[in-house]
Amino acid sequence: MSWKRGLKIGGLIVLGLLLIPIAYLLIAKPWQPKLEMADAGSAGRRVTGDGLLANYYPGKGAGPRPAILFLGGSEGGLSDRGGVFSETLAARGYATLQMSYFRGPGQPKNLENLPLENFDTALAWLAKQPGVDKSRMAVIGASKGAEAALLIATRHPELKAVVAAMPSNVVWSGVDWNFGTVGSSWSVKGKPLAYLPLGKFNWSRMRREGLISMYGLAALPRHLDAVIPVERAAAPLLLVCGDVDNLWPSCPMARALKARADKAGRPAVTLLAYPKAGHGVFGMPRDPKDPKFDNLAMLGGTAAANNAARKDGWPKTLAFLDAALK
Repeated sequence: MSWKRGLKIGGLIVLGLLLIPIAYLLIAKPWQPKLEMADAGSAGRRVTGDGLLANYYPGKGAGPRPAILFLGGSEGGLSDRGGVFSETLAARGYATLQMSYFRGPGQPKNLENLPLENFDTALAWLAKQPGVDKSRMAVIGASKGAEAALLIATRHPELKAVVAAMPSNVVWSGVDWNFGTVGSSWSVKGKPLAYLPLGKFNWSRMRREGLISMYGLAALPRHLDAVIPVERAAAPLLLVCGDVDNLWPSCPMARALKARADKAGRPAVTLLAYPKAGHGVFGMPRDPKDPKFDNLAMLGGTAAANNAARKDGWPKTLAFLDAALK
């Protein structure tokens, strides 16, 4: 074998070794959240008709009962944690619908131009369920679900409460976990809503700062039509955020929501901001012995700080819902 041929073969081997991890990344996509389609279990049932994909938990106790629409975030589908959350609310007496609005079977893979009318359908379905008091309904949304919940509130004055956890005060670009270019997250009557574009993808900056590096608010003055008109909502709002959230700037956006509502004189806004918590700030506290306890720190703050925020915020969330709905 000549030295030139050996060099060529060696080069091909090195190239092949370099391509293996690239191929793995393209196939495995470790950055993409695992799609979960949680079973409703014995306490609930799967809803697949009427244009819905959801788990419904009728709620404990004699009717008529207040009802809650629960929306998860950019993970899409029906998360296991969201199922536990919804079942817990149902055990407290709230008929709860955990809705999948993308990534589920038969649904769009990307969160792009999703019709807000889908949520109108969910609320209408929930209002018709036996034992539900349609005059006492609320929406809870987390992360992108909070963005949706606030938009829903501007369209549904009949709602009695809205909880927006790790919220946004603007409509952002949609979500494509393949990091493709997408337009607005939401649409109405087939028309995309005005939105604030994400910043340019920079791998080294993302490694240092997290996804928040793409969610910059500096461009907002050029996209003021993307701001959510929160003053159109009638329901009182509870906003929950962590100041060291490194997915997106949920606390600056929550404060902007409150400032806009306060200036307009409506709606009433309660803000729970936790200085040492991140994107894991909201929900039921976890047992530190839980094997997934450390996951609370994945998107900012320590697991202990996020759990402490939950210990404080969860009872306040329940009290807010009880006051508004019961």
